[in-house]
Amino acid sequence: MTHSSSPAPDSPLPTASALASKARDFRLRMAVVDCETDAALDMTRDRHGRTVHADAAAAARAHRDKAALEAYTTHLAPHAEALLDAARLALDELPPARHLTGWRAVLDGLASSAAEIRRALDRPAAPGSPAERAQHAALWPHLTAWADHSPIASNLADQREGQHHQAPLTDEEQQLWTDRARAAQTRGALELTESWYAADGQPITLAYLVEDDDSTVVALRGDPGVPGWQVIGHFAHEYEAGKSLPAPVPPGVLRSDISRFNRPAPAPELSLQDLIRDVVEGHSAGDASNALLGAVQRGYAAGPMVRLQELLETSSQFASALETVQGRQIAARLSALGQIEFLTREVEEAAEDLGATVAVLPPHRTPVLRTRPRPAVDTTPPAPPPRANMTARHR
Repeated sequence: MTHSSSPAPDSPLPTASALASKARDFRLRMAVVDCETDAALDMTRDRHGRTVHADAAAAARAHRDKAALEAYTTHLAPHAEALLDAARLALDELPPARHLTGWRAVLDGLASSAAEIRRALDRPAAPGSPAERAQHAALWPHLTAWADHSPIASNLADQREGQHHQAPLTDEEQQLWTDRARAAQTRGALELTESWYAADGQPITLAYLVEDDDSTVVALRGDPGVPGWQVIGHFAHEYEAGKSLPAPVPPGVLRSDISRFNRPAPAPELSLQDLIRDVVEGHSAGDASNALLGAVQRGYAAGPMVRLQELLETSSQFASALETVQGRQIAARLSALGQIEFLTREVEEAAEDLGATVAVLPPHRTPVLRTRPRPAVDTTPPAPPPRANMTARHR
């Protein structure tokens, strides 16, 4: 595999926006590779998620590693260092904010990954050899680091080249519009539509301010759920607002160690639909009991009820991490809903009691044939009912 680690000497240096575009092209290609790999790996698993064709799974991952490196070579290898340089320059110009330390660490990590990839591209292993597979597998974490985190570098480069500026409002206008928006919020006529964070770490929210059957797009700075927020601009439509307001920065993540491209292998799982079918197709109390016990099973192959509790708890953590008043209120609601341990225990006890009945369905619950038997080819079809009967029925 050949590559170019830097642009040709006589070629013009790409703009920061063009560098960010290269990173976006790489991420799009990685998304395609990820989807194709998921489809290939699904073919190697049984209906519960267990890998049953290990060799095919290994081949799918090897193809993934190679395709990812080719995508990096095509889109980012000549531009990674320039993109990081542009991002660092933009970072140095930003006002102090809580997220800047984390962003600087991300850029440092991307630089380390770029260096590892560059060293491997300068010394490629023999094509098709086990050494090449091992080399590609070792580069996979560095390639996914760029796929997961390069939006921060791209956004910084874009912001430096075309920074958005807050629409100017005099102090008097700002107070006037803020009072109007707060009055509308009180009467339920302030409709929030979109929210993002600016580079200084302040939240910005777009809303429709409805007055006398007319609406105006306004931009709020601060948490709309607590006193202290202010209107920083009013616009005819959202497109105009987007051109005038501070540009959005990449949103945060719930857990810092999560990667879209490095998900853990799925745990074997019985779906709720499968468990319902087991009950419908069962004959004995034990069949229904086992299905119920599958729903409340804990541990690695947890059942749907346990997974539901985990979903509620994780969603509560997400709502709390929004760090808004409404987010904290919703987090409390989800946390309360997540306390379904008592229901899980009740289902488990009922399942055990059902299994202990040692009973089967009575034989008078006879199955009905889904299709009636067809008459033999040489059989005369039955005669239609007498017409007199049909006439009598209509009288």
